[in-house]
Amino acid sequence: MLTSPAAVGRSKPTAYLPPKPLGLLVVLLSIPLLSYGQEKANYNIGFLIDVASPEVAPLLDLLQNEIIAVVGEDATISFPDSSLLVNGFDVALAERQYQTLIDNDTDIIIAFGPVNNEIVSRQTVHRKPTILFGALNQDLIEIDENRETSGIDNFTYLITSQSYQQDLTTFKTLYDFNRVGVIVAGPQLMAQRIQNALDPIFADLGAAYDLISYTSARSLDPYLSQIDAVYLAEGFSIPSAELDTMAALLIVNGLPSFTATRREDVERGWMATNQAEENIEQFFRRIALTVEAVVNGENLSTQPLFIEYSETLTLNYNTATRVDVPIKYSLIATTDIVGDFDDMLAEQTYSLLDVMQEVIAGNLTLETRRKDIELAQQDVKSAKSTYLPNVTGSASGVYIDPELAELSNGQNPEYSTDGNVTLTQTIFSEAANANISIQKSLLKAQQEDFNAEELDLILDASNAYFNVLILKANVQIQKQNLEVTKRNLKIAEQNFEVGQSGQADVLRFRSEMAQNMQALIEAINQLSQGFHVFNLLLNNPIDLKVNVEDAVITEGVFEDYDYEQFRLLLDDPSQSEVFVDFLVEEALKNAPELKVLDYNIEATERNILLNGYRRFIPTVAAQAQYNRTFDQWGTGALPSDVILKDNYNIGLNLSIPIFNQNRENIDRQTALVQRSQLELSKENTALALERNVRDAVFDLTNQIANIELSQVSEATAAQSLALTETAYSNGAVSIVQLIDAQRNLLQAELARASATYNYLLSAIILERTLGYYFLLHSDAENQAFIERFVDYQSRFGTQR
Repeated sequence: MLTSPAAVGRSKPTAYLPPKPLGLLVVLLSIPLLSYGQEKANYNIGFLIDVASPEVAPLLDLLQNEIIAVVGEDATISFPDSSLLVNGFDVALAERQYQTLIDNDTDIIIAFGPVNNEIVSRQTVHRKPTILFGALNQDLIEIDENRETSGIDNFTYLITSQSYQQDLTTFKTLYDFNRVGVIVAGPQLMAQRIQNALDPIFADLGAAYDLISYTSARSLDPYLSQIDAVYLAEGFSIPSAELDTMAALLIVNGLPSFTATRREDVERGWMATNQAEENIEQFFRRIALTVEAVVNGENLSTQPLFIEYSETLTLNYNTATRVDVPIKYSLIATTDIVGDFDDMLAEQTYSLLDVMQEVIAGNLTLETRRKDIELAQQDVKSAKSTYLPNVTGSASGVYIDPELAELSNGQNPEYSTDGNVTLTQTIFSEAANANISIQKSLLKAQQEDFNAEELDLILDASNAYFNVLILKANVQIQKQNLEVTKRNLKIAEQNFEVGQSGQADVLRFRSEMAQNMQALIEAINQLSQGFHVFNLLLNNPIDLKVNVEDAVITEGVFEDYDYEQFRLLLDDPSQSEVFVDFLVEEALKNAPELKVLDYNIEATERNILLNGYRRFIPTVAAQAQYNRTFDQWGTGALPSDVILKDNYNIGLNLSIPIFNQNRENIDRQTALVQRSQLELSKENTALALERNVRDAVFDLTNQIANIELSQVSEATAAQSLALTETAYSNGAVSIVQLIDAQRNLLQAELARASATYNYLLSAIILERTLGYYFLLHSDAENQAFIERFVDYQSRFGTQR
């Protein structure tokens, strides 16, 4: 271990200073660097790196531009291709390459990697200014905390504030792991150093670990069954494609992950990192400032060692969801959440059509109403059963006092057994006919009542579907708004540091951040509640993980059923009026609410007829009875040969109600009042339907305008916020104006996100009023609807 940087100057063996996060940045040194000259002193910069990677070209441009920009007019900076040397972890080659840069025209040496660290650190004298970097991890070195510079002539190195202990402690907060697979990509000497650092860290955390030497994405395979989490401690030499493969493998196996590499790796699938987005810029700036110090004649022995990085947790929401790691509310304020809230892990994903069909098939409320229809069917059967024959049989055994039996002359023997069968049959009954008719009408009314309930539930399910979409958009927007507040807080802190604004601005933005965090938490909880309602309507387990497909007017089922054409019809004033009249006519024709009233009126009218003159229609019934004497004995019994054992009788019964306590007249007057009441209800329902249709159309036209205006409003608000942020950072506007601009953008984004959903929901509400859902009807039925409109337009459109 490096006990003191000064030890290098005393010829003591020095330990390797391995790279830590941001190592990938340094691999950019593998790509040939460009140069452009000036008529000033020229400085050739040579690079010593351990491994090259093809992913670093953009980062190379950033570093090169940063060095040239910082040095500015003070000198000409060149990056000769011949001075960019890669050793491939070969110690002997690294020694030769170092000597090459010492012997050639290189002016400044920048070295990176564990092998180069070993070579450079053992030098007793640094003949050329040498910068050793690679984001050295605090856990791997021993250094006096009070030391701020190297104190070694022509030599400095860079140490970051990050550490494995911080990473693993944060990881433990996110997920309570027991055994972690720690991945290290690099030479064996680096793995040994890391193991020495990790032993006490894991002991403090009360967990175990397996050190995994990385050779390929399948290096994890032998460990997958014995670990419950993965930490990528050193991965600067791993290509991005292999990192992506590892991330996907970990997700499939349900393993939470934490990486010490770039924030971009979390965006691409790793679960979390402590690397902040701006750390790369800070790192490049420090390298450039160190080069500038050399150009200005300063000795590297006086340059600062430490780079204090921002400690910002970055968490991939989608990965965390897939590996079942909940996001703790306490971390939201200090966490950058990346990922798409729309990309959810779901056992079932629904389109709007799926939702409609599912609620029809499985909703429990609807199933209850189906039972009402079955009960009404039973009432019809019961009414019809009046015309079914009624057959009864009976048997009896009789004992009579012997003295009485003796006086009966054989009519009532002391002992006798008898039996009979009786049949009664209603031949004609006006009351039975009326009851059958009434029950049939009530059955039809019950069916229409069910249809109305079904239409309502389809609307409720559609509303739940669009509500989930709106809530998902709200979560995404609230997350983005929180990120904007964090960005503005940094601007306020910078302004405060340079004296451009007061601390009140910083405190105000911290208050805003707390409010934004609460809004995000509420949005997440509201989304969960929205899914609960959704599952309830579809008769799913409440906690079932479901998702819904996005709804776009010109895509999917909405394109197939031409909702865009629907919008265009309403948007054209020359056609909208006749179209609305047609819709009113269709609603009156289809409305189950009106049909329920019609069938109830029909039943009431039949009751009026029954209790009017038809009550005098006679009821006709037939009756037959067969009797048999089985046996008789004892006193008074006749001989068996003279007993009449069998006999029967047949009768026809006709009855006319003449006066029954005036009940028929009372019942008729009651039915007349009921019919009048139902007719008034029908008239009122028809008016309400027409009003609902026209209100729904007005709402649709409002939503059409809202779609267009919300897009303009959002674009304008975004541009205004960008300008206001720039002005605030320059001290040109107050914090109040900046917060107003941010809130204005928030409201504009929410309005834009919900505009399309509200339009489609308004269309579904109109369809409910019409009693006709286009998505649930065939193409032929929908074409017939269009043809009816064309016919209506040809008949009535010219009259306007």
